[in-house]
Amino acid sequence: MSAPLADKIRPTSLDDVVGQEHILAPGKPLRRIIESGSVPNMIFYGPSGVGKTTVARIIAENCGMSLYKLNGTNSSLSDIKDVVAQIGSFGSENGILLYLDEIQYLNKKQQQSLLEYIESGDITLIASTTENPYFAVYNAVISRSTVFEFKPVSARELAPAVRRAFRILSEQEGAGIKADESIVETIAFSCGGDVRKAMNTAELAVMCGERSDGEILVTEESLKILAQRSNMRYDRDGDQHYDILSAYHKSVRGSDENAALHYAARLIEAGDIISLCRRMLCIACEDVGLAYPQAIVVTKACVDSALQLGLPEAKLPIAEATILLATAPKSNSACMAIDAALADLQSSDALDFPRHLQNKHFDGSGAKTVGQHYLYPHDFKNHFVRQQYLPDPLLGHVYYQFGNNKQEQAAQLYRKKILDEAE
Repeated sequence: MSAPLADKIRPTSLDDVVGQEHILAPGKPLRRIIESGSVPNMIFYGPSGVGKTTVARIIAENCGMSLYKLNGTNSSLSDIKDVVAQIGSFGSENGILLYLDEIQYLNKKQQQSLLEYIESGDITLIASTTENPYFAVYNAVISRSTVFEFKPVSARELAPAVRRAFRILSEQEGAGIKADESIVETIAFSCGGDVRKAMNTAELAVMCGERSDGEILVTEESLKILAQRSNMRYDRDGDQHYDILSAYHKSVRGSDENAALHYAARLIEAGDIISLCRRMLCIACEDVGLAYPQAIVVTKACVDSALQLGLPEAKLPIAEATILLATAPKSNSACMAIDAALADLQSSDALDFPRHLQNKHFDGSGAKTVGQHYLYPHDFKNHFVRQQYLPDPLLGHVYYQFGNNKQEQAAQLYRKKILDEAE
């Protein structure tokens, strides 16, 4: 069985790697580490098909160490023990480099079995994962490793790789490949930043091409069937990413659930539910806030469900949270209050605390006021008593203004009542 094109043309040097300029361009952190010849324990984090395995292989082939490869989807504790058993053997005299793909599938015990050896330097670990390592990888492994994030490859960076794929396929087939620049752009844009998918799509497009007179014609019609899913010009690292998130946020804030659902659908279609979930949590606090305090609770439950379900089912809790937030009453009073407090803090000198709010401690012989004199609110009517809480320089400052909604107006009436009845 022939290997996929993506494996046949896998880069053998860092200069040939598509994308990841933020860590692999000359002078960038990972590039410098690799060129130094001293390889630390590393975790590569990012979506599929963006070069994690390719970079790990390039490192392994150039470091002079004995390379062992394991995949978390099918490796057991005994497989790890087999690698450990090679420590000190003749074949590993220059050290052992273990490339562990999909580390998130190893359980805690399996990950812990490596700790002693990666800390001592007997094994150098390069692990890769498509999930957030701070959730999917054991903390002790992370603390002994450096995490590098690999990002989806932009269409601009993918296009040259697609052209190169067509050139290589032309040589393999012994026939010219007729593919317009629009074909190249369609593949680059439709593969969602996944280089492997782009290469495989190019290969399938040639296999399905119309052959005549020593040429293979790649058509838009067949490509639409092969590509299936468009990223709608969505670039996670460019303006489109932030523009769509901004449009989503402003639509929810403006109580237009239909527009909000449209932009949510675009983010779902692009596969970017993480950014969408983060934005929903922000909206629940920033824009709905105290007008409906339960919004953050419901939204968090929907976010957890979406991340656990994954696509396509994640669309359901996302839609629920989007509609809830868009149709809920709005208040930004909490957001305004904390911003005002932060602004005051940044413009103030170091502030002390009122003596009665400090933790109890010994009063020195020179203390002007002996004793804490704190009034315990629960000992008083309505569990409230008047006493100073702000530092002296900020006395009387007001940060929070009750919003004009049912929830906050009720809170304001209660505040007035306890103030009027205070002892």
